[in-house]
Amino acid sequence: MQRREFLQSLGLAGLGLSLGTLRTAAAEAAGQEDRQIYELRRYELRRGPMVRRLDDFLAEAALPAWNRAGVRPVGVFDAAVGPENPTRYVLLPCRSLAHWLEARQVEASDAKILSHPFTQAPPGDPPYVRYESSLMIAFAGMPALEPPPQTAAGKPRLFELRIYESHSDRAHRKKVEMFNVGEIALFKRTGLRPVFFGSTLIGARLPNLTYMLVFDDLNARETAWRTFVGDPEWKKLSTTPGYTDAEIVTNITNHLLRPVSSSQI
Repeated sequence: MQRREFLQSLGLAGLGLSLGTLRTAAAEAAGQEDRQIYELRRYELRRGPMVRRLDDFLAEAALPAWNRAGVRPVGVFDAAVGPENPTRYVLLPCRSLAHWLEARQVEASDAKILSHPFTQAPPGDPPYVRYESSLMIAFAGMPALEPPPQTAAGKPRLFELRIYESHSDRAHRKKVEMFNVGEIALFKRTGLRPVFFGSTLIGARLPNLTYMLVFDDLNARETAWRTFVGDPEWKKLSTTPGYTDAEIVTNITNHLLRPVSSSQI
């Protein structure tokens, strides 16, 4: 079987993944079956029919197919604050790398997905401008996604997606370690409720990690961050040699997101 045929059989050719990157991801995930794998997609759109067509596709075809494949809950978000508008973020939590591959196969072969107007859109009226995807493995300190209580209660919620870049793999691993040994627990104690933490295996601007927090609203976000920053334990941890931002973090990107009506998170 040729390389391209092999990737197509897995539903991966459209992601531009090589066998080398897949082997790297598999090596990173080896022996970590208890930690979830996350795919995070960002769809770049234009105002007009693109937005409605993607939302309809996700609600009518993609989410049901992913759920049948065991991928749940699926998060779908748009930008509440930020320059990327319109855009959509889609978060897919999988049990393992093998489960993620299975979900890709389902997505590539599901009848409702293949027949949906979104998938059938012609070149002159494309379904989106482009989409980017990153593949992450959950942190040992939070091995699985934790759905927000606001979702089950049907309450409004605001999400903060944060990406931390590091200058080297060693520095990146040190920042992940910092979260695992103390920072995640500090988040929870001071009112910063995490949804997931992921170390990026495949994606842009490596090495980096991504995590998501949930709040009732902007006021709750400001209060929680103020409490966290002023906490004595955080001040001690963040000034510990080896854990300072100057040593292990080169850039932080923030996105404030809100769930669309079809989101399960």
